[in-house]
Amino acid sequence: MGPWTEEEFLALGETNHRIELFDGSLWVTPRPNAPHQQISVRLAAGLLPGADAARLWILADMNVRLAAGTVTRPDLIIARGPRVVTMVDASDVLLACEIASPSNTTTDRVLKKELYAAAKIGWYLLVEPEMTTYESVTLHLFRLGPDGYTTYAVAEGDETLIIDDPFPASISGNRLLGIHRS
Repeated sequence: MGPWTEEEFLALGETNHRIELFDGSLWVTPRPNAPHQQISVRLAAGLLPGADAARLWILADMNVRLAAGTVTRPDLIIARGPRVVTMVDASDVLLACEIASPSNTTTDRVLKKELYAAAKIGWYLLVEPEMTTYESVTLHLFRLGPDGYTTYAVAEGDETLIIDDPFPASISGNRLLGIHRS
């Protein structure tokens, strides 16, 4: 079969896999595991007050059109725009977030980071849990510059990531993992 069109891709509907479209080719990965999903839920909860105050949306596992023939499904996005959509255009995405999994670490560190930069998404948050025990996490926040993304902030372990834009927020790595220390 030749290159997939967006229409053919969208016609696949809901599946048991996460399917993305890269330059007309399908990229299929397993659904996220339980720790991955828990990190996603806790991250969204931590970002929600700031997103609400800024009148922005937090969307999970939403199709994002980066370019013709390229549609990704970031773990979370911060976006502006209409409430009822099945796909968000990259121009409406202010921050894309990927939570690394054993099946996609290189894709998130390299390919998606480059694609999001090329699509002019201003911020990229890469969450990298330790994938054996899920007892630690590193948060990498990248800001788009003229030559692509540059590191804006990194938080490891029990450190807190401070986000200034697109709205103020602070994210504790331990909270993302459900670790509550005094």
